[in-house]
Amino acid sequence: MKAGLEIGHTAEIDILVTKDMRPEFVGDAVHDLYSTSDLVNHIEGAAHKCLRPFLETTEEGMVSHVEVSHLTLTVTGMSVRVKATVSEIRDKKIVCDVEAFNTRGKIARGTVTLSITEKIWLENKMRELSLINQLAKQNPQVVTEQSKR
Repeated sequence: MKAGLEIGHTAEIDILVTKDMRPEFVGDAVHDLYSTSDLVNHIEGAAHKCLRPFLETTEEGMVSHVEVSHLTLTVTGMSVRVKATVSEIRDKKIVCDVEAFNTRGKIARGTVTLSITEKIWLENKMRELSLINQLAKQNPQVVTEQSKR
């Protein structure tokens, strides 16, 4: 990781809540509100925005833990500002405190932990998992037996 990232460093992103951000369960939109899953995605994005300028070209930041409380409702058409603040830096992990606000006030709070890994390691793991997936599709009985262990 490049030098310069310090506790207190912040990043923000602004979002306009659209109809495609509504909660869906089995393909059916439930109501015209900002879904928790989209909120978490945006919170992860703000945390990544904190870290991204400090990554070496050979590194990647991956979310390894998210803890979020979705405090109140936001209807489609409202604007949301998501803020991430670096609160802890240790070894190859960065913790960000995160908050989200709509025009009425705070709608979410929590933390996001990002793990820094080498891109080559990640690429190798993805290839390995792709191969395992291909083998599982060719021989589902083997996967079923292994998952019982």
